Amino acid sequence: QAQLVESGGGSVEAGGSLRLSCAASGITYIPCTGWFRQSPGKEREGVATSTQNGGSTDYADSVKCRFTVSRDNARNTVYLQMNSLKPEDTAMYYCALDFTRGGYCPTSHPAFFAYWGQGTQVTVSS
Repeated sequence: QAQLVESGGGSVEAGGSLRLSCAASGITYIPCTGWFRQSPGKEREGVATSTQNGGSTDYADSVKCRFTVSRDNARNTVYLQMNSLKPEDTAMYYCALDFTRGGYCPTSHPAFFAYWGQGTQVTVSS
């Protein structure tokens, strides 16, 4: 029974930064972890992923060079550092776990992510 709790969201001005955290419990290790976001009236969008060892990452074109995924496996926590935030980054951000794929795990196949958190809201003003 994996449980995920996201935190770190908030309201910032364009150009600001936030660091989101995804704390997992009920698991012995953190597998591939994906970050997704969704705004009302828009489809869910994959943001970034990282493999268990952190050796492989994947980023949406819209966030490349601005967002960075990192992890602390000892603390069962994954982070999403978001810099140079834009108003279009405004969304509810979710983390999710994929225990199936052992290697590269892009967000293009969200069905593999079986465990999801409740989300944390990020609002970027202009």
